[in-house]
Amino acid sequence: MCRFKAVVLAVALAFAMLGALTGVLPAPAHAEVLITEQEGMRPAAAPKAEEASRGIFRAPKISVLSPQEAVTSPLNLKLKFESFGGTKIDEDSVRVIYLKNPSVDLTPRLKSHLKNNGIEMDVAEAPPGEHHLKVEVKDSDGHVGTADIVFKVTK
Repeated sequence: MCRFKAVVLAVALAFAMLGALTGVLPAPAHAEVLITEQEGMRPAAAPKAEEASRGIFRAPKISVLSPQEAVTSPLNLKLKFESFGGTKIDEDSVRVIYLKNPSVDLTPRLKSHLKNNGIEMDVAEAPPGEHHLKVEVKDSDGHVGTADIVFKVTK
């Protein structure tokens, strides 16, 4: 039995060395599609007028942790949600829309990556180009926070 383990280990080591020498290495974790090629080729959505808000209200804040600059696909998409005044983020209220004509609701693709304080999609596929997303989230008091996110994917 011990000899069998040694042979298996030697074969595995040989394949790993052969892969490293030929440039064929194991693929990274399976990437999930965030934006398809066809969706990326749609025309941009028409710009909308800025929404005015009056008074002081503590809407949830949405921050982009990554990507911060131009990236290649697959990319790491991390958004942080922050609530205020003792409220909690309502996870069921999170919406992510790809701003194209027609728009694409990316929410179902991101649901499994939703955390109570944001979205973490470590291996997201997106075609080359500039991508505009609108993210909306509500807190437990019904305050709505939105963010327009732009990131660029290079070849």
